[in-house]
Amino acid sequence: MSHPPPPGTPKARIPHPQQPPPPYPRIGAGLWRRCLIGGLAVWVPAAGLALATRSAAALAVPVLLGAFLAPVVFVLWAYERHGRDLGVSAVLGCFLAGGALGVLGACLTAASAPHPSTGRYLTVALAEEAAKLGALAFALRRQPAVHGMRAGLVLGAAVGAGFAALESTGHALDAALWAPDPWGQLETELVRGLLAPLGQGAWSAVAGGVLLALRRPDGRFRYAPPVVAAGMGAALLHALADTARGLSPWLVVRLTGRGVETGLFAPGYPPQPSPAQQHLLTLVSALGPALVALAGLFWALSLARRNPPYPPWKNTP
Repeated sequence: MSHPPPPGTPKARIPHPQQPPPPYPRIGAGLWRRCLIGGLAVWVPAAGLALATRSAAALAVPVLLGAFLAPVVFVLWAYERHGRDLGVSAVLGCFLAGGALGVLGACLTAASAPHPSTGRYLTVALAEEAAKLGALAFALRRQPAVHGMRAGLVLGAAVGAGFAALESTGHALDAALWAPDPWGQLETELVRGLLAPLGQGAWSAVAGGVLLALRRPDGRFRYAPPVVAAGMGAALLHALADTARGLSPWLVVRLTGRGVETGLFAPGYPPQPSPAQQHLLTLVSALGPALVALAGLFWALSLARRNPPYPPWKNTP
């Protein structure tokens, strides 16, 4: 004869079947903060060591870390805040494709138009933005379900951040030619490392958002007039930022009243600027691109507000 269990005795539970692990790794919350703090904790002593020893080998660490820290942190923040449903593979693939394909296209165009001019800046900007859109399409060619404005904003920003990381590294190497002083190189790297992800990420986010918003259900991309207009607008902002940066040496000469305009700060010339002019150049060359980057950010935010996060991503993996 069986007796009922006494009150308070826990009842047996039928175990539920375990869920299979996700097909892609999950990134924990707050990783972008830990990455930023850890990167700064390494960059500061590495920069101090480079300034103290004036060694090219010691300078490589803060230059490479400074070029990649802000873009990586930006992508981690965008993924955690807006792109978890897209998956790590899509975000990482866009970051790598933007760096590799975007910089390759930019180098080919810059080599064909070596002399600084307004037309050259616009040509290079058009080629770079077209290369970044091509990199976005290439990275998502096997993920036809990924489409929509907000998905394009996040993944376009990842493409721009990957491009900015390699571009900042290249500009740091150029700075080593005309500013052999490590402090001048670190100043250039610090300014570009902070501004490049914002500008490049915002412009690419706008073009990528429009591209994926018009993507067909079967995964094919439509290069309709709105996509072309968004790409042209991103290229125009890009060209304005490059033009403002290119006019910085001329403006420094006008402000200080010293130096030969054709040779000052130009790559391949002996280092003519004074330390004060180098610091002033860093400041002036940051103001114009910063204003253009803010315009791009406002444009991207306006597109994001038209597509609120609720309901969440539709038809995305």
